[in-house]
Amino acid sequence: MERYLLRGVRGATTVTKDDAGLVVAATKELLLAMLEQNQITDFDLIASIFFTTSPDLSSAFPAEAARAVGMKHVALICSREIPVEGSLEKAIRILMHYNSSKKQSEIKHVYLNDAKKLRPDLSGD
Repeated sequence: MERYLLRGVRGATTVTKDDAGLVVAATKELLLAMLEQNQITDFDLIASIFFTTSPDLSSAFPAEAARAVGMKHVALICSREIPVEGSLEKAIRILMHYNSSKKQSEIKHVYLNDAKKLRPDLSGD
């Protein structure tokens, strides 16, 4: 029998301006990349997802993207990042908790657009 442990997958992306359509589209792109790169196809394995935005984004809830891809029963919450001076602007971050048989070192974290500079060691650059 396969053993499952709770794992966290991180991701981040940016948008060019605070526009609801852009925020939801960028979040959807990031979320789909996180699912694909970690081979997550069963939403029942996802325990919860935290979405955060930088203080300069307030036009939409990023969690709308998860509902748009069919996550009707996954626990979702949105919050705002603390306003640290010099931090990445127009950023959307995701922390997904899911049950997996993978080791921590096998989890693929995803950083897109200007968010690649947050974790260059994980963004493939």
